[in-house]
Amino acid sequence: MGQCADMKTIHLTNNGDPVISCSDCKACCCRLEVMLMGDDESVPAELTIQDQWGGWVMHRLDDGWCAALDRHTMRCTIYQQRPIICRDYQAGESDCLDQRAKFAITATG
Repeated sequence: MGQCADMKTIHLTNNGDPVISCSDCKACCCRLEVMLMGDDESVPAELTIQDQWGGWVMHRLDDGWCAALDRHTMRCTIYQQRPIICRDYQAGESDCLDQRAKFAITATG
């Protein structure tokens, strides 16, 4: 099944910063818990679940990835309807890099 890009294969810019692209990431952020907000009504209900505090989150399957993730392509099946948190998540920012590194460690360890 898919994995996040290996941190050793990330290309660097001329100033040494990593070049991060969602097209080669393999969905590291899709393992995070995604809380739904008031404007997320277009997310299909069958892909959501109520958490222990009564809020609604994206459902994650037994493999740990979001239920909306296509396991063959590692792409979001509801990209145009994805939650606000997913829309705001920025590839290459510190949390993205932390998740990629964390997953690379757990995938190899």
